[in-house]
Amino acid sequence: MTVSPDPRSLDQRLDALARQPFRARFRLRGPERVTAEEKGAATIRWHAYDLVAKRLAPAEPYKDGKQTPYRGHPVFVAQHATATCCRSCLLRWHGIPKGRQLSRAEHLYVVEVICRWIERELTHGAGETSGGD
Repeated sequence: MTVSPDPRSLDQRLDALARQPFRARFRLRGPERVTAEEKGAATIRWHAYDLVAKRLAPAEPYKDGKQTPYRGHPVFVAQHATATCCRSCLLRWHGIPKGRQLSRAEHLYVVEVICRWIERELTHGAGETSGGD
């Protein structure tokens, strides 16, 4: 697994994830979209870094597999869409092992995946309605 992917390989991974029915249903809508637009990329990146540090980076995250809400912040939605929501998904989709703390490079990689998904949603999903789910 390449921890610091080039944008093209990152987009290819996100495209592959988007073909999975469960992952494909996540879109940036409603309050989460508004938050992402209003806060801006730099603030959302900081939030992603902080949330990953608290909820995903530890060797044994609290409530692993259930620690990421489905709504309430654009990063949460992005984590489910990108399979960066728990350590099992990180292992399966990104090759990052369980049972040890994320390295700094892995932590930054996860943040990059999340932020790239949000960026793509804001750019390519701009024409979609923000109606309910």
